[in-house]
Amino acid sequence: MPWIRAVLRGQKVLARVKPDGAFDAEGGRVEIRYKASDARAYRAGERNLERIPGEAILPDDAVVAGEEVAAKASPKPAAKEDRSSARKAEAAAKALAPGAVPKDAWTVYADGACSGNPGPAGLGIVLVAPDGKTQLEGYEYLGSATNNIAELTAILRAAEIVPEGAPFVVHTDSQYSIGVLTKGWKAKANQELIASVKSALANRRGWRLVYVPGHAGVPLNERADELAREAVSRRASRLPSAS
Repeated sequence: MPWIRAVLRGQKVLARVKPDGAFDAEGGRVEIRYKASDARAYRAGERNLERIPGEAILPDDAVVAGEEVAAKASPKPAAKEDRSSARKAEAAAKALAPGAVPKDAWTVYADGACSGNPGPAGLGIVLVAPDGKTQLEGYEYLGSATNNIAELTAILRAAEIVPEGAPFVVHTDSQYSIGVLTKGWKAKANQELIASVKSALANRRGWRLVYVPGHAGVPLNERADELAREAVSRRASRLPSAS
């Protein structure tokens, strides 16, 4: 199978693709290499891989033959996994702690999903009023897009859907979105969309973005993920406005 250069959490990698250029995913995971000359093969989630525009497909022999690194080859990966799980649990607990969201603020859980990257994409939104009652759930199909575009657009919709003049907190599992919107990260792609999201947020008062790790036992975050995937599977949108 051929290869293509892609980006995995900000780092360039080589990823396996099918002859038609689609990521060659098995169980949602794609074989990757960090260097063409490195025989150590790893697996990465397809949704975490982002194509580099204009990159050509490389032949199979462009990367040396290798052997997949076992996830449990040594205690170190396991220890790393334990630390990652602990960090996720800590971030989830912090986001849900009493007082994490001001009493008068609305809460939005915003998530994006993508089948392939790029590929059919969608977003999911759960809007919760200051009294803790869920006001709406919705999803929107975005056509062909990257995962980062879906995540950013979900935050844009959050800024648009919260009642005018009300403070709000957006929960997102996209550290990329938080980085480019609030931490000064430089983005080569999606600059127009990023500018639109920043503008929408700038026109609102008392907003905040909070990182909530995905699949860490935060129910409404999981629900937003379900809604985003429903948008992709249905190729449809159902996103009412807040009343």
